[in-house]
Amino acid sequence: MSDVRVFIQRDSEREERVVTTGTTAAELFAGERSIVAARVAGELKDLSYEVKDGEEVEPVEITSEDGLNILRHSTAHVMAQAVQELFPEAKLGIGPPIKDGFYYDFDVAEPFTPEDIKRVEKKMQEIQKRGQRFSRRVTTDEAAQVELADEPYKLELIGLKGNAAQAADGADAEVGAGELTIYDNLDAKTGELCWKDLCRGPHLPTTRNIPAFKLMRSAAAYWRGSEKNKQLQRIYGTAWPTKDELKAYLEFLVEAEKRDHRKLGAELDLFSFPEEIGPGLAVFHPKGGTIRKEMENYSRRRHEDAGYEFVNTPHLSKEKLFETSGHLPNYADGMFPPVQFDEQNYRLKAMNCPMHNLIFKARGRSYRELPLRLFEFGTVYRYEKSGVVHGLTRSRGFTQDDSHIYCTKEQMPDELDSLLTFVLDLLRDYGLTDFELELSTRDPESDKFIGEDAEWEEATEALRIAAEKQGLPLVPDPGGAAYYGPKISVQVRDAIGRSWQMSTIQVDFQQPKRFGLEYTSADGTKQQPVMIHRALFGSIERFFGVLLEHYAGAFPVWLAPVQAVGIPIGDAHVSYLQEFAAEAKKKGLRIEVDSSSDRMQKKIRNHQKAKVPFMILVGDEDMAAGTVSFRYRDGSQENGIPRDQAVAKLVDVVERRVQV
Repeated sequence: MSDVRVFIQRDSEREERVVTTGTTAAELFAGERSIVAARVAGELKDLSYEVKDGEEVEPVEITSEDGLNILRHSTAHVMAQAVQELFPEAKLGIGPPIKDGFYYDFDVAEPFTPEDIKRVEKKMQEIQKRGQRFSRRVTTDEAAQVELADEPYKLELIGLKGNAAQAADGADAEVGAGELTIYDNLDAKTGELCWKDLCRGPHLPTTRNIPAFKLMRSAAAYWRGSEKNKQLQRIYGTAWPTKDELKAYLEFLVEAEKRDHRKLGAELDLFSFPEEIGPGLAVFHPKGGTIRKEMENYSRRRHEDAGYEFVNTPHLSKEKLFETSGHLPNYADGMFPPVQFDEQNYRLKAMNCPMHNLIFKARGRSYRELPLRLFEFGTVYRYEKSGVVHGLTRSRGFTQDDSHIYCTKEQMPDELDSLLTFVLDLLRDYGLTDFELELSTRDPESDKFIGEDAEWEEATEALRIAAEKQGLPLVPDPGGAAYYGPKISVQVRDAIGRSWQMSTIQVDFQQPKRFGLEYTSADGTKQQPVMIHRALFGSIERFFGVLLEHYAGAFPVWLAPVQAVGIPIGDAHVSYLQEFAAEAKKKGLRIEVDSSSDRMQKKIRNHQKAKVPFMILVGDEDMAAGTVSFRYRDGSQENGIPRDQAVAKLVDVVERRVQV
């Protein structure tokens, strides 16, 4: 038996090892139980893979992103096997790993019930304990079609091989552009086939390698994400490397559910989604409107100070405008269908930038006007599939705090630097502090991107330099750029560690070219400006939802719809509190007096639930001394504060935008 030489790569360490022919990756990493796969020449392989001479082999830990995906996809197979053992008539859709878990779609006669989900989870536990082996097998399209003749959705995927990623989210976990493979679940003792599925892999060695999992819920899902196709039943689950991590994740979900902005929006009477209007279209109630007004007003003031000029544009336009901008060919699926009148097609606008270009183009521009910073709270409309609409954070109608800066190439580096600093400072003012930057660049292999290589390189480098000056983590996002230019995205972690994409800054050489935008330079020649797209909040609605969850509904005083509420201990104290409230209102404070017939303790409970920052209590002693008492959200109390000092304190916490 001959020897083969392999190189084991662990981070920056490289080890040469000589092993016998036929050595598997599992044998290469024997005793290292946390390793679940190997990366060979850039490709993920099962641990059963036999290494070859000269190959570089990198271990894949179960805690890595790839390792977690392998764990979760393996668990999805176990779930599908359990479903088909309990429901033999079930037909298989797809079952990819997703963030924090996995799902699998099934065509079944009746929707799954909570009791069904419990039965499936119990059956999965049985399969896990059997220690079935995941065994990879290469096949041909023709052989797979015969073998999977009873699985119509799998047959459809085989026919789409090479385009599966475009066919449906997660479909590329099953088939790709290369060879077709099936994974068999084999009995640990006899090697007998227990179950099989079309899959690219890799997988864990056996079902016993699945440490901890739980099924979460079921939901309806259209095959391949299209409402034109049959509705399947989707079961969601999660899987983790340890039981402790699973427990921590389930506790996190409980906290996240408490903070769900849709739930809080209803409880705090902030906004709603009337069925009569349609999915993804919110109406803001008075309290929600107050918060939104404060968010917008503060943003307006900061933009005015930074030299922005405010504009307004209509909600729809002739379709040709979006053809000129390049949006219609690239984003037609995300735009609402055309409305026809005057024998022309009109579109609800899905973005503001084409109209801002027309404002720039409305008259001749001089280099002395640049940088020209246009700003608009512009409402746009995008068609989101009903399955992905999610409250305020994924909606069909929303208002962008949209800005477009037109500058010279020479001004671009400084403009990007100051712009990113402005964005981060403003987000900090709203109480967000944990940032990461993401640089999205062009995929050179894709034909979706327009423009010259040199333009892309210049724009990308300018963004990179501006990002690095902030001293924040910078994460690459290859291929994630818009079709017209690279972008920086600000990722924000909230109070419970979730990451949200907030602001985006994009450099665009293409739209000025497509619209023929020009300015007169100092030497009298006509030059093309650089266009910088910037949405600070992303959208007012989405930012509102993120802040609502970040603060769990307990907004800082400056944003709270009711900043203080007066609670009289008895009826005799109502007029005193009303006088105090009148003084506070003159200072611009939002204060109410609860003169209802409820008992004082019930009033306190009600306003605690409403998450009012300050409750102002008054009894006989306060009236005699000309003072009030503060009760805070956490139940603590501060007594005997003179009235003028109390008003001054309320004004101070509002002006400093601090949390109490």
